[in-house]
Amino acid sequence: MESGRRSERFRVERDVLDELKLEEVTQRKSYADIHSSLSEQLKNALRCNIHYLKQSIVRRLPVLYWLPKYSVWDYGMPDLISGISVGIMHLPQGMAYALLASLPPVFGLYSSLYPALVYFFFGTSRHVSIGTFTVLSIMVGSVTERLAPDVDFQKANGTNITAEVDVTARDSYRVQVAAATTVLGGLIQVLLGVVKFGFVGTYLSEPLVRAYTTAAAAHAVVAQLKYIFGVSPTRFSGPLSLVYTLKDVCSLLPNTHLPTLLVSVVTIVLLIAAKELNSFLSSKLPVPIPVELITIVAGTLISSYAHLNTNYTISVVGEIPSGLSSPSVPDVNLFGEVIGDAFALAIVGYAITISLGKTFALKHGYKVDSNQELVALGLSNTVGGFFQCFSVCSSMSRSLIQDTTGVKTQMAGVASSLIVLVIILKLGTLFQELPKAVLSAVVFVNLKGMFKQYYDIITLWRSSKIDLVVWLVTWVSTLLLNLDLGLAASVTFAVFTVIFRTQLPTYSVLGNIPGTELYVDIEMHREARGIPGVTIFRSSATVYFANADLYLEALKEKSGLNISKMIIYKRRQEAKQKRRERRAERRAKRQAKRERRAQRAARQLSEFSLEEEGGCWRDTSIDGTVIVEDEQGGTERENGTVFVIPTTPRTPDGRWEYLKGGDPDCTSLGWMSELQDGDTTTLGSSSEDTLSQDLERMSLGSLGKWTWDIHSIILDLSTANFIDTVAIKTMKNIFQDFSEIDVDVYMAGCQASVVEQLEHGDFFSEKITKRRLFASVHDAVLHCLNHRGATTIPRYEPSVVRPANIQVSFSNATFICLGMDMLRLTIKYLKHFFDYRSCIPARNFKAFMQTRGKTLSRRNNEFMQYQFITF
Repeated sequence: MESGRRSERFRVERDVLDELKLEEVTQRKSYADIHSSLSEQLKNALRCNIHYLKQSIVRRLPVLYWLPKYSVWDYGMPDLISGISVGIMHLPQGMAYALLASLPPVFGLYSSLYPALVYFFFGTSRHVSIGTFTVLSIMVGSVTERLAPDVDFQKANGTNITAEVDVTARDSYRVQVAAATTVLGGLIQVLLGVVKFGFVGTYLSEPLVRAYTTAAAAHAVVAQLKYIFGVSPTRFSGPLSLVYTLKDVCSLLPNTHLPTLLVSVVTIVLLIAAKELNSFLSSKLPVPIPVELITIVAGTLISSYAHLNTNYTISVVGEIPSGLSSPSVPDVNLFGEVIGDAFALAIVGYAITISLGKTFALKHGYKVDSNQELVALGLSNTVGGFFQCFSVCSSMSRSLIQDTTGVKTQMAGVASSLIVLVIILKLGTLFQELPKAVLSAVVFVNLKGMFKQYYDIITLWRSSKIDLVVWLVTWVSTLLLNLDLGLAASVTFAVFTVIFRTQLPTYSVLGNIPGTELYVDIEMHREARGIPGVTIFRSSATVYFANADLYLEALKEKSGLNISKMIIYKRRQEAKQKRRERRAERRAKRQAKRERRAQRAARQLSEFSLEEEGGCWRDTSIDGTVIVEDEQGGTERENGTVFVIPTTPRTPDGRWEYLKGGDPDCTSLGWMSELQDGDTTTLGSSSEDTLSQDLERMSLGSLGKWTWDIHSIILDLSTANFIDTVAIKTMKNIFQDFSEIDVDVYMAGCQASVVEQLEHGDFFSEKITKRRLFASVHDAVLHCLNHRGATTIPRYEPSVVRPANIQVSFSNATFICLGMDMLRLTIKYLKHFFDYRSCIPARNFKAFMQTRGKTLSRRNNEFMQYQFITF
């Protein structure tokens, strides 16, 4: 056996693929090939009508698929045991949760019978148990007590209104309200399922659902306090109703009914002890002990023989009608008042059911259809509403019992319904003496699992702060705003967190892993190496209208290129270049003018008298000054004339040598004639050209040319699954703006849907073609290196490229040359200053220095614009 894991390698040789080549290689289908026409769809529908009808019926009635294959010998006994176990649990939970809904207990048994039978035909999950649930019961109770408060049903004694409540009339109207809410919520679920809107449950994330159920458990506890303490607080509804109810209960604590409190405490203690023993022995017991059933039976027997209601005025369940009630149409006039609550019940009930169904399906290896589950749950509520049931969904505790007892199919739901039916028909009257405090204790203990969800705060703090914020906001909003408004606020906030995370994604610059075609974030991976001259930019989210501007700003920041400033700089440089060209043209014109003047001066010199005595010669200038030079280079003054001894001979055309670029020591005839003509802007043609060339050579040769180290940008769009019109315009602006500073932009990793949306959005043009799109980032990098950079990716270990606006690098030789050039120019300017001060006439010196100062100031300003970034 190999000691280590064997490395696997692959090697592929292919051409660099842009979008055009990729379409040729893959033979991408057109829109007409993918989407058939309406006539073809009708023909196919008619041709396959019978087969499609069969599939549709089987899909809408899943029982037709699995019931013909049902094996009584293999599945009959496990389903029967599970059904009996769950049916026994339906009795205490149905009666207890009916109190949460502020309805008579018998309607909890109805809600455990009819919906389970309907789900048998339409449901796809084999393990969930449909019936009453804590959260939905609390939500129904908030609706019934809001629309049917006790104040509206106080009995009238003549003209006086007493504090006694007409319980029969109140409960009858509350049943109508609950039935109308249930039917409307079921219709909403059926409609959403038909239009395949089953994904709506995905907007209820797990932290949101767990926080919502935790806050609902707090509402349930507060709602049961009046039965535990035996008090009658005022029922509040709307925002902050929980706070007001809790405050009222606390104010009534001195009036606590002690016998009721004693029954509640004893029942809670016994239930907790029995449940702990049950969990301790769960591995040794084939079926969990029905603790709730034993408690209800024991409480009923004790209350019946001790006459707790008569002797101690302990509130009991009261009359339970035997038999089934006839179906009735709910009051349609109530739909307008309960539509918001019905929608909340539909969404929450579906979210709980589908989450449990998918959990068990994943565990046992079968598939649950989310849309069909929505239809099945909706039909269960709709049909149940006609039989005075309130909203139901799957219960976690009963579903776990079904799973542990080895349920195989939905046949267990039929068995549990039969147990509930027997209880309603024959055993319901036996539980009339059951104290309500016992049912409240059952509800209170069953909420223990929901209270354990407060540990989610610690877990989410370690794993995800955003999910923790969603949890806390959901919990607080549900507590303070009640269940309906709390759910709306929670879902809204959760959606905003998603938008926030897509609006502010993680932007990164990618680098290459040496020896591979992989590109990862440079800041997060030490081995990642940047590609010289290429910036690879990626966003962790798709680009759309909410983050398009942020995408552009992040691209500028990560690339280190401030486009607006660089465009301004480039335009300034172009303007400076034009000014230099114009100045060069003017200098050329002046040079030609000086040459013509020199030629005229040369013709005039031929008329001048030259006398050479003892190795000397004489020249007469325009103003009459005679300049005499001997062979030894001396100077003489004759008749008030200054004799200047030049160090260089004259050229054949009559000008002094330094006019061509030498370093002059004195004036000349050509310079004096130009000065008298009023041209005082330069020292002379050759001297000015020399200084300009020196400045140009120093600024460009020594300092380096103004450049930025990025010539290509690659936008990795592999994370984008769509692109809207705003993002398309942003991409166009990116291509146009970076082209202004000679930076090429490419896109890589675009999905076919994104390319199609780009085509429909008129993104491509003559300047932006599909050759700017590449199949992968590596293809784009190779194209950039072949087009603008090296032919291969560097294999040496490069230093990490840090973006900068402009970077000038100096070598040692360049640095020495820079110092020598600056020293030479300084000495030359000082030398010119003293020479011209002594040679220029006084009347022209002031004008000369002013003009010369402007020239030097302008050149200094141009020189100072070069910033020394790095050495």
